[in-house]
Amino acid sequence: MPEEGDAQASGPRAIAAQGDIGVAITGDGARVVMVPAEAVRWAREADAPAGAGNLPGSASGVFVGRGPELAEVRRLLTGAGEAAVTQLSGTRAIHGLGGIGKSTLALHYAHRHRQDYTLVWWITATDVEQIVSGLADLALRLCPQLATSTAGSPERAAWALLWLQWHPGWLLVFDNVEDPAVLRHYLGALPDGHHLATSRIATGWHSIAPTMALGLLDADAAESLLCTLAFGPDHAADAQQSRDARALAAELGHLPLALEQAGAYLHETGTSLSDYRKLLGRVIDRASGGIDPERTIARVWEHTLLAVERRNQQAVAMLSAMAWLAPDDIPRSLLAPLCPDALDLGEALGALHAYNMITFGPDRQSIGVPRLVQTVLRHRDAGDEEHGRGTAEQLIQQASVEADTNPSQWERLLPHVIALLESASAHNMPSAETTDAYIAAAEYLEDQGRDVHTIPLRTTILAQREQALGDAHPLTLASRNNLASAYESAGYLERAIPLYETNSAQAEQVLGDTHHNTLTSRNNLAHAYRMAGDLERAIPLFEATLAQSEQTLGDTHPQTLTSRDSLAGAYQAARDLERAIPLYETTLTQREQVMGDTHPNTLTTRNNLANAYQTAGDLERAIPLYEATLAQSEQALGDTHHNTLTTRNNLANAYQRAGDLERAIPLFEITLSQREQILGNSHPQTLATSNSLARARQAAQHRKPEQPPPDVLPAS
Repeated sequence: MPEEGDAQASGPRAIAAQGDIGVAITGDGARVVMVPAEAVRWAREADAPAGAGNLPGSASGVFVGRGPELAEVRRLLTGAGEAAVTQLSGTRAIHGLGGIGKSTLALHYAHRHRQDYTLVWWITATDVEQIVSGLADLALRLCPQLATSTAGSPERAAWALLWLQWHPGWLLVFDNVEDPAVLRHYLGALPDGHHLATSRIATGWHSIAPTMALGLLDADAAESLLCTLAFGPDHAADAQQSRDARALAAELGHLPLALEQAGAYLHETGTSLSDYRKLLGRVIDRASGGIDPERTIARVWEHTLLAVERRNQQAVAMLSAMAWLAPDDIPRSLLAPLCPDALDLGEALGALHAYNMITFGPDRQSIGVPRLVQTVLRHRDAGDEEHGRGTAEQLIQQASVEADTNPSQWERLLPHVIALLESASAHNMPSAETTDAYIAAAEYLEDQGRDVHTIPLRTTILAQREQALGDAHPLTLASRNNLASAYESAGYLERAIPLYETNSAQAEQVLGDTHHNTLTSRNNLAHAYRMAGDLERAIPLFEATLAQSEQTLGDTHPQTLTSRDSLAGAYQAARDLERAIPLYETTLTQREQVMGDTHPNTLTTRNNLANAYQTAGDLERAIPLYEATLAQSEQALGDTHHNTLTTRNNLANAYQRAGDLERAIPLFEITLSQREQILGNSHPQTLATSNSLARARQAAQHRKPEQPPPDVLPAS
C-alpha cells in the first residue's frame, strides 16, 4: 500500500514520480520523458496563484436559456463519492452540432465556478499535439523558471501532469475533442480534479466519460437572444418584430452561433429580420459586429465537413444530396443507391451522425437533417448544384419508378419530391428524367383525389415541356390541360379558363378540329365555363362537342360519354331537368355497359343522376342511388377521393332535405373534416359543406325540418 505523500497513478498510461526520480511517462502515447530532479521538486512545491487560469474569453456577454444545463454539469462534476468513482464522475463530455454552444457553456461554467477550483485551465484538444502544447503552457504559467531550461513541450507537459497529480482541486477543460480516446491517458493519470470536455463527436465516449448532448435553445430563448443582439438589451420588440424574430430563429434552427451571427449582422447593418431571412443563404458566411470570420456557421461547419470527409468520403456526398430533400423523415432506402452495400451505407450515415450533422428516427430507418445545415450546404453548392442537387434528382427519379402505385412508398417520397421542386432556381429547368418523376407524383396525387396538391408539380412540368418541346407540342398541350384541371379542382377558375382557352385553340390548330384531344380540350373548357356560371358559353360548346364526338368517335366512346354527361350537367345547371335527366340516364346505362358498374366515370354519372333526381324533388329515387354510389365510391376510389366526398356531401344534403337530420349531420361533419384536410378551409366545396352543416345544426336545434336551398354538387 502506498504511504501518504507517495505519488500515485492509475490507468495503463498514467505517469507517476516520487522523490528525486527524474523519469516520467506522459499520457499522450506512453513516451518516456526525463524530468530533472530539480523540476520534480518544483512540481511538488509550486502553488497556483489565486484565480490562476487561461479562459479564452469573458462570460459577460448575452447568454440565455442554458441555466438547467449549467446546473446539470455542476451536479455531474461534483457528484463523486469514493476515489474510484471520482475519475469517472469528475469527467464530463458535452457534445453537439457545431455552433450549438458547447464551448460557450463550458466557458460560462468555468467562469461561474472559478473560485471553486485551485486552477482552471483551458486546452484546445483537437489532437494530441494541441493537448501537449496546452499542458506545456500550463507548466510555464506555474513554473516560469522552466522557460530558461532546455525542456521542450513534452518535458513541460510531463511536468504539468506531475503538478496536477500533487495539487488536487483543479478544472481542466478539453475543448473541441476530435477523438475521445486521446483523453483516456490523461484521465487515467489525473484523478484528483474535474475534467470537462466539449466535442462535435457524439460517439466513442462510452468508455471515456458520461456525455450530455447539448440541445438547441427553446423558441422563447432563441427569440430573446436574437432580439437582444439585434436591437440591444433595452429595446422592447413590437409584435411584428417578435413574430419576425421567432420565424428567423426557427429558420436558424435555434442554434446559438447562428443567432449570434445574425444578431451582429442585423445590429451593424440595420437589415430587417424578414430581409435577413430572405437573404439567409447569401449572408450565412458574413461576419459582422465583432464576429470572428472563422466562427461563422458556414466556416465552422466547413471544418466539420472536412473532418467527416476525412473519416468517410461518401458521407459528405450523401449529405449534399440530402440538403435538397425535405429535412425530416428521409427514408434510408432512398439513399441506398449511393451505397448499395448496407455496410457502406451504415458507415457513411454513422460518420454524419457522429458529428451531429444528421439524426436518426426512432426506427433508425429515417434520417433528419437540420434545416440550417441544408441552407449552408445549398449555398456551398451554389456554383455547382449538380454536386448535390443532381444526386438528389437521381435518387428521386429512381424512387419514383420503384414506388409505382404503392401508396405507402409514395406518401414517404412526396415531401422530398416537393422539396426538390421548390428548391429549384427559376432558371434551372428539371431534366426530362426529373420531369417524369414529377409527372408520376402528380398522377399519384390525382389518383388519390388530391388534384389541388398537384399545382406546383403541374406548373413545373408545363414550363419544362414548353421549353424543351415547344408551346404546341402534344405533350405540352396535355401538360397545360392537366394544370388547368388542377386549378379548376382548386377553385381557381380565373387561372383555369385562360389555360383551357389557349389549349383548345392550339389543339384545333395542331391536331385538327375533330381530334379526340381537341374534343377533350373543348369539353374541359365548356366545363370550366359551366363551373364559373357562364352557361351562355358552356351549353353551346357542350352541344357542339358532343355532336362532333358522336360523329367522329362513335356513340359509346369514352370521350362521347364524357361529353354527354357534361352536357346533362349544364342542362341541370340551367334548371332544364327535362333534358338533363334522360341524358344522365342514357349516359349511365352506356357507361355501365362499356366501363363497368364501379368505374370512376360510371360512379360520377350515377352521382350526377341522383343529384338531378334530388333537384327535381324525387328523394325516393335520389337517396337510394346516393347510398349505393357512396358505398361503391368508398370501395373503388377510397374514403377521401374528391368524388367520394362529393357523393357523401350530396347524400347528407338529401337526408337533410328529407328531414333526417340524425343521419345528415354526422355525414356533413365527416365530409367537412376531410375537405378541410385535403382542400383547405377556404375552398368553395369546403365552404359549401360548412354552410350546409351550420344549417343542419340550426334546424336540429329548433327541431323543425327545413327545406334549405340545395347545395348538391355534381361530380366532375
